[in-house]
Amino acid sequence: MSDVLAVKAVDLTKTFGPLTAVDHISLQVAQGEVYGVLGPNGAGKTTLLRMLFGLIRPDGGTLEVFGRSWPADGVRTLDGVAGFIESARFYPGLSGRRNLQLLAGLDGLDGAAADRRVAEVLDTVDLLGRDREKVRGYSFGMRQRLGVAAALLRNPRLLVLDEPANGLDPAGIRDMRALVKRLAGSGLTVLLSSHDMAEVEQICDDVTIMRTGQVVYHGSIATLRERAPAQAHRLSTTDDVRAAALAAARGLPCEAADGGLAVRGDEAALDALIADLVTAGIGLRGLALSETPLEALFFMLTETAPDAPTADLHRDTATTGARR
Repeated sequence: MSDVLAVKAVDLTKTFGPLTAVDHISLQVAQGEVYGVLGPNGAGKTTLLRMLFGLIRPDGGTLEVFGRSWPADGVRTLDGVAGFIESARFYPGLSGRRNLQLLAGLDGLDGAAADRRVAEVLDTVDLLGRDREKVRGYSFGMRQRLGVAAALLRNPRLLVLDEPANGLDPAGIRDMRALVKRLAGSGLTVLLSSHDMAEVEQICDDVTIMRTGQVVYHGSIATLRERAPAQAHRLSTTDDVRAAALAAARGLPCEAADGGLAVRGDEAALDALIADLVTAGIGLRGLALSETPLEALFFMLTETAPDAPTADLHRDTATTGARR
């Protein structure tokens, strides 16, 4: 991991009338890492990325990209930066290859040089063989990968992706995840936004979690895991009232949920609870993981009022986060 900062935001703020979309946010993205900006819809993620691309100007604070900043360095701030906000757009009546050739031409590439580069990025995103088909026939996942190919045409040092897996089916999510991992493995810095904790957990090194424009956590995925509660399981039995009493006797948090019980505990504690159920003659109808520990922590951080007790969970880790 390099010490060079790909992105550095300090006290960044953006308002739209009475709405504060980004509220004094600070974060640092090291060169060569995969960094996630995570939060529910409306948290301010896309507004943050729009400021990074210079599409909107912050009302306060500073934002640097590889040491350059808006507005001091103007469009030079985007040297080495590529990506897309929300989803990529193409000419639907043209093939994927032809769309990329037109984009390459805008960057001064033509002829054999353009053909070589277009073929390289198509191969990177696994679209060779489908590249001569019209984009209108592409699946959403294929269009997302074509968007990544378009960004890669410029050989960026920083790739910015806004909700790249949003709207994809499970196979598309798998393919996008594999693609991001391959790109990161080549040394590219990737900054992506998402509202899916499980997705970010699998591909990101560090993460900033936002809620209503503010940072509620900033740090590594490893540190976040250490602070996560025990796994939540959905338990269904022939006598949920007695089962809940047995769980309480073992000190396991347990509450009614969707015709069963939501029980939180580690594997050893759950094994012991199952043994108790058998001894008590209570039939076990089902036991399944309903929520990963990080998902549970994400919901606690993003759905709890800022002055609630769970706010203490992030206070010492949001060292470069929002104003208190």
